[in-house]
Amino acid sequence: MRKVSGLLLTAERRAIAGLAGLYASRMLGLFMVLPVLALYADELHGATPLLVGLALGGYGLTQAVLQIPFGLLSDRLGRKPVIAGGMLLFALGSVVAASADTIGGVILGRCLQGSGAVAAAIMALLADQTREQVRTAAMATIGISIGVSFAVAMVLGPWLAAAFGLSSLFWFTALLALVGLVVLWRVVPQAPRRLQHRDVGIDRQQLAKIFTRADLWRLDVSIFTLHLVLMAIFVAVPFRLVEAGIAAEQHGLTYLGVMALAFVGMVPLVIVAEKRQRTKDMSLVAIAMITLSLVGLALFTGGWALFIWLLLFFIAFNLLEAMLPSMLSKVAPAGAKGTAMGVYSTSQFLGAFIGGVLGGWLAQQWGLAGVFVGCATLTGIWWLLMLGMPAPAHLASEVIDLGKHPADTYDALMARFAEVAGVEDVLVVAEERVAYLKVDRRRFDETALERLMRSERDDES
Repeated sequence: MRKVSGLLLTAERRAIAGLAGLYASRMLGLFMVLPVLALYADELHGATPLLVGLALGGYGLTQAVLQIPFGLLSDRLGRKPVIAGGMLLFALGSVVAASADTIGGVILGRCLQGSGAVAAAIMALLADQTREQVRTAAMATIGISIGVSFAVAMVLGPWLAAAFGLSSLFWFTALLALVGLVVLWRVVPQAPRRLQHRDVGIDRQQLAKIFTRADLWRLDVSIFTLHLVLMAIFVAVPFRLVEAGIAAEQHGLTYLGVMALAFVGMVPLVIVAEKRQRTKDMSLVAIAMITLSLVGLALFTGGWALFIWLLLFFIAFNLLEAMLPSMLSKVAPAGAKGTAMGVYSTSQFLGAFIGGVLGGWLAQQWGLAGVFVGCATLTGIWWLLMLGMPAPAHLASEVIDLGKHPADTYDALMARFAEVAGVEDVLVVAEERVAYLKVDRRRFDETALERLMRSERDDES
């Protein structure tokens, strides 16, 4: 029995690089449409603000509905075949949208893109390919790749649309999907095993416990609202840029400046949140910043003011994108992080769908200002909801490899782990032969844990 730690193996590096690239390219294709569709919708027959919003967010509905079934299917049929099928659906949706000359065709294509819901299967394959001791770093790489893909999409989308038309975004996305298939089969190694991993995958037996935790559903509501607002405002933001005198072909440069400065502005706030253990306080600050920026975008007082409001919004957006998963990891029960993250991700995609529809409806009924006012009202309610959330305990995760320890002693072993100072929660999983611990670093007696592990190893021998 040993505490897991170690460096990346060559096969793990290939798996992480390949799967992070797959995940990022897929999100790049979904996000590129965000800053341009509303501007170019007049090229599509039957386009209305409501239908444009539905086209923006349509992928979220099919993604939310199908991501858990795809993950479970990958347990039965294998990771790579399911991921390949999802990538083909994504490519098909891209081709349908690229070929469409009506808004209905684009909506269908976007929904088909979302139906290739392979996020959970990709994460499961990554877990199969990595040891427990490096899995957290592997998952962090995926998270970073998503953030980078969003920033690149905000710049690349306007440039491609201005140079080659709206359909070029979808053709480029289809090409990315086909390249992704080559990466999947030629770069990503074959998984040595296919197991359920409770720090990554869904455990249906834990769903009831996850749904009844008020702190977890507050975080689910948070990611739901954050992506609802993101999707909704992009029915209106491109037109605000045009009103500010920025030509459509220059929107990419504007977003480049905003996203770069927003990343720089977000970093010290993340440090304050994590190092000083003020995640709840900083989340309230970020929600307040978003609310203020939305009010500013509704009032709109000129070009520089528009840049400032967008910068404020994306500093707060990036901050919450980094902090919310971290908060969820801290409050999720031992061995239930994968289940909690599955519910969280589903909430995110539902938020994107409803945000697109809501943003389109608000624009159609009350114009651009109505979109921002409506979203500001929602974020104000969100702030009040988070105000009542207890500050999350800053717990870290430890994974203990149980090796050949006899399974009939696991209950006693759990009790011994729980007696170690600073260990707040323990789950021993027989089929994975690991123990998941949640520990308070300030009180954690790592020496006592090492003695316990040494004693258990001596007993084994």
